[in-house]
Amino acid sequence: MPYPQFPKDFYFGAATAAFQIEGGWNEDGKGLSTWDTFMHAPRYTQHLRAAEFAVDAYHNFQIDLDLMVEMKQNAYRFSIAWARVLPEGRVGLVHKVNAKGLDYYNRLVDALLEKGITPFVTIFHWDMPQALEDVCGGFIGRDGATYYADYAEVVVKALGDRVKYWITLNEPWEHAMFGHFLGEHAPGKRNPWAYFRVAHHELLAHGLAVERIRALVPDAQVGITLSQFPVYPTKDTPKNRAAAHFADLFVNRFYLDGLYRGVYPESLWKRLWPFTPPIRPGDMDVITRPTDFLGVNYYSPMFAYHDWRIPFFQAWIERTTPPGTEYIEDEILGAGPYPVGIYELATRYRDEYGNPAVYITENGTKADDQVEQDAEGHITRVRDPYRQRYLELYLAQLARAIRDGADIRGYFVWSLMDLNEWVFGYTYPMGLIYVDHETQERATKDSGYWYRDLIEHQVAK
Repeated sequence: MPYPQFPKDFYFGAATAAFQIEGGWNEDGKGLSTWDTFMHAPRYTQHLRAAEFAVDAYHNFQIDLDLMVEMKQNAYRFSIAWARVLPEGRVGLVHKVNAKGLDYYNRLVDALLEKGITPFVTIFHWDMPQALEDVCGGFIGRDGATYYADYAEVVVKALGDRVKYWITLNEPWEHAMFGHFLGEHAPGKRNPWAYFRVAHHELLAHGLAVERIRALVPDAQVGITLSQFPVYPTKDTPKNRAAAHFADLFVNRFYLDGLYRGVYPESLWKRLWPFTPPIRPGDMDVITRPTDFLGVNYYSPMFAYHDWRIPFFQAWIERTTPPGTEYIEDEILGAGPYPVGIYELATRYRDEYGNPAVYITENGTKADDQVEQDAEGHITRVRDPYRQRYLELYLAQLARAIRDGADIRGYFVWSLMDLNEWVFGYTYPMGLIYVDHETQERATKDSGYWYRDLIEHQVAK
């Protein structure tokens, strides 16, 4: 299929997160994060090397930057490890900034700029310092938002003379839901009353950080990254449609409405009134501080159905595609991926939220990579036709959304390389770059070369 076309000055990049690539989990003064603690539990023993070593980017990021240049990428989204910069999570007379930690990010930013690659820096990507978790429960406590703003100020003071694009938080829904409601992510809490407290305090932290960044670097581009999901009923019945609407309020519009309208959906509170977080006067004014862009992570839709047995929610959300062909767009991709969803989300922002500038800060897929080697065991090629097809269809829908008036300004593949995929360790490869985790040999996959060709074949340059 022909390469989709994008506007001039469009950013083509890839994304990673600190815990997933850096390694060096306890080196050079770095403090423990909640993910360090969580992954050292006995049930994750099989993924311990991934949690501690990742892909060793802390010691050597140059090879990955060189491969980005070969792929013609002009942007890179990465995150800062809070506990590497502030081992105790706080700054003050007693709690010091870790100079070696900041030096790592200074060197990384300089190396990116030298290569002509624009850094997009995520300040918080789920790895709360364990010391701060112990003090105030992370974002469960309101003080967590203030501590985060202090941390953001430290980072922006150090890097803001060279970094233009700042993402305050990554996927607050996941951090609140999987970390504090379901207990499947760090810090592993299962407390439904904590969910909305964490969600509200994360958005408050975002607003406080926007104020700090603006004060330090007035011309900075500041935004937040949300995970977003088109939500459909599993079967088209009135009750299931109502369940899908409620799920959309819960996973999507709570955050969008809070950020862009200064209110949380009233119909959500009517049903979930026992879980309403303490919202102080002025909080929503802070949360709605003007931003320059919205970061969107989209992979696949959600499906909802009515279930009267679930207290308050009366609905259930799942990721499994219902039987049938309604949500299968392509025979190669099959069930699960849904490229047109990225178009639907983009037009929602255009029509309902003032058409903000949008960067797709994550999109990608796991695939069964076919690795070919020479007689010495060196990688000669990595075939991944499924991933290539995935990127072709999703980017085609993104280009369509731009043609129809959505203000999309960049796209980041998740992920740059096969990395430590949280609780899945090394078992969930999503990279454009294959990594042999024993030898650390890297090899660009066929999808990475397709991405390079897409970039090279842009008419508007």
